[in-house]
Amino acid sequence: MGVRKSEETEEQRQNMYLKRLKCGGDDVDEMDRDMELELASRQPHRLFHAPAAMPTAIVVSDAMESDFPVIYVNTIFEFSTGFRADEVLGRNCRFLQYRDPRAKRRHPLVDPVVVSEIRRCLEEGIEFQGELLNFKKDGTPIVNSLRLKPIHSDDGFVTHVIGIQIFSEAKVDLSSISYPVYKETYQQIEPFEIGGDYMNGILPPHGQFEEVCYLLHLSDEVIAQNILPRLMPRDVASIGSVCRRIRQLTKNEHVRKMVCQNAWGRDVTGGLELMTKKLGWGRLARELTTLEAICWKRFTVRGAVEPSRCNFSACAAGNRLVLFGGEGANMQPMDDTFVLNLDSLNPEWRKVVVKASPPGRWGHTLSCLNGSWLVVFGGCGRQGLLNDVFVLDLDAKYPTWKQVFGRGPPLPRSWHSSCTLEGSKLVVSGGCTDAGVLLSDTFLLDLKMEKPIWKEIISLWTPPARLGHSLSVYGRTEILMFGGLAKTGHLQLRSGDAYTIDLEEEKPQWRQLECGGLTSGGGQNAVVPPPRLDHVAVTMPCGRVIIFGGSISGLHSPSQLFLLDPAEEKPTWRAVNVPGQPPKFAWGHGTCVVMGTRVLVLGGHTGEEWILSELHELCLASRQDSDLLSLGEW
Repeated sequence: MGVRKSEETEEQRQNMYLKRLKCGGDDVDEMDRDMELELASRQPHRLFHAPAAMPTAIVVSDAMESDFPVIYVNTIFEFSTGFRADEVLGRNCRFLQYRDPRAKRRHPLVDPVVVSEIRRCLEEGIEFQGELLNFKKDGTPIVNSLRLKPIHSDDGFVTHVIGIQIFSEAKVDLSSISYPVYKETYQQIEPFEIGGDYMNGILPPHGQFEEVCYLLHLSDEVIAQNILPRLMPRDVASIGSVCRRIRQLTKNEHVRKMVCQNAWGRDVTGGLELMTKKLGWGRLARELTTLEAICWKRFTVRGAVEPSRCNFSACAAGNRLVLFGGEGANMQPMDDTFVLNLDSLNPEWRKVVVKASPPGRWGHTLSCLNGSWLVVFGGCGRQGLLNDVFVLDLDAKYPTWKQVFGRGPPLPRSWHSSCTLEGSKLVVSGGCTDAGVLLSDTFLLDLKMEKPIWKEIISLWTPPARLGHSLSVYGRTEILMFGGLAKTGHLQLRSGDAYTIDLEEEKPQWRQLECGGLTSGGGQNAVVPPPRLDHVAVTMPCGRVIIFGGSISGLHSPSQLFLLDPAEEKPTWRAVNVPGQPPKFAWGHGTCVVMGTRVLVLGGHTGEEWILSELHELCLASRQDSDLLSLGEW
C-alpha cells in the first residue's frame, strides 16, 4: 500500500531489459544476475509473498507470433527445470505442465482453472499472477509461482511477455488425481442420446442424422476447457440439456468453476470458495441467477459499540464487519474502530486497539481492499470537512492507521460516495462542501503506487452534482451510480436516475442509463425504484445490482428490493419480493456485503437510534447444510 514503484517505471525497466537481451553477447549472464538481484529486492507482496532470497527464473515469449514461443530463458530457469535453453526456445511454455515429454496433454493434477485464467490474460494482454503445478524434465513436480507481465510497443501493442517464476517443492500425491481427465476423442466417450436414438460414440455415415451438431466432433477436453467456460452460467445450464455427454461435462465442478470465474472474475470467485464447499458451483450459480434462495433473517450479537453514535461508516473485511467513527452526543466526531467477527461461535463487537487513529469524523466513507486493508476518506471533523486518506491493515500484529499523502487531492467533503476496484484503487465521487455546495466530480487514487497521485476523471458530460448516492462496481472496472440528493435547477431533490462509466476506457465517459421496469411477475405495470438517498446498493457476484432502503419520499417501503443488470443491452428494473422479516430502516453507510452472498444491515429502528447488537441479514444464497435439499445443479 503506497510502497511499491509505479507501473510506468517498472514497465520502462522491463522494456530496457528486453532490449538488452535482444543484443545477446557476453553481457547476458551479467544481465541475468542484475535482473535477478533487482527482482529479489522487491517488496515481498509484489512477488507472491516469497522470501527475497529466492532465485528467480525468467522467460521471455514473443507475443507477435502465434502460441507465444519462448525466445529467451535465463540460467536459473535451466537449473530449476532441468531443460536446456536449446530444448525450450521456440516452444510454448505449457510443456512444463506435462510430466512426460512424450505426453500429449497436461497432467491431470494441473489446475484447469489457473490454465484458463492464464489463457485469458494472454488473450487480453493483461498481467497474470498466481501459482501452477509444473514438472521438471525428470518428472519431479514443482510449484511455479508465476507472474506474466506484457510488454507494449510505442504503438500500444503487446510485443513480448516476460514470465517471472519462482519454483518451489510441490507436495502432491501423483497417484491421486483430483482434477478431471477428459477423454481423447468423441469415439471414446460413453454412449449419448440424440433425438431419442442412442449412439455408441461413433458418428453415423455421412448423410445420416445430418442434424448432428459438429460440436460433438470435438474432444471432451476441448469442449470443457475452451468452449463451455466462455458461456454464461445460465447458458451452460441450457446447453447441458442437449445430450448426455454434454450434460456430464457441465456437471463437472471444475468446469463449473471455470464458467463462474470467466463470467464473474477471479477475485469474485475467490471470495466465494467457502460458499461452494457447501453448495457447489452449480448450485451457487443457479441461486445467484434465479434468487430462489433469497430471504431475510434476523439475529443478535454480543458486545456493544460505545459511546453510542450515528452517521458512522461500516464495511466488510472478509467475514468481519468493521465500523469506524461516527457522530456521538452533541455532534462529537468519533475516531474509534470496532470489529465483529462473524466466524466466531458467538459474534461479539470488540474495539480494535490501534497505535494511532485518524481524526474523528462522521459523514465519511470506509472501504476494504484485498480482504484486510481498510481505507477511510473525508468526512466532517472537529475543524470542518476533510479530504485525507488513512489506511489500516486489520491483520497486522499491531494495527495502526497510517495516512496516505496523495498529490492533488479533491476538495474536502462529506456525504460523498466511494468504491474500490482492482484491489488497490479508491474512487471518490460527489458529496458536499463546507458551504453546502453539491459536487459532481470523480477522483481515483491508486494506493499501490509508491507516491500516490489523485487523478480526476474528466468526462465531457457528468451527472448532476449530488450527495448520498451509491457507487457499485461491476465487470471489474465499470461503475454504476444511482440515486442521491441531486441538484435539479435551483432545487435539490432526491434522484432515481442511474449512470455508468467504464474506467478501463482510454477516455472514460459518464452515460445515463435509460431503464425500464417490470414487476416480479413480468406484468405490464412498470416498477422502478422511487427516488432516494443514503440507500443500500449491493453488487452481486454475477454483476447485477440490488437497491433498497435509504431516505425515500412518499409512502414507499424502504424494504422493497429492486434488481438491475447494468450490462444488459436494455437494462430493466425488476421488483423482487423477499420472504422473512426485513429491517424497518436500512442505510448505505450502515450496511456490509460479506463474501458476495450476505448483506448485513446494522440495527437502527428510527434512523436516529442505532441498536448495533441487532442485525438483519439478506441471504442471497443458501448457507446452512439443512437448507440443502438436493445436490448442486445448474
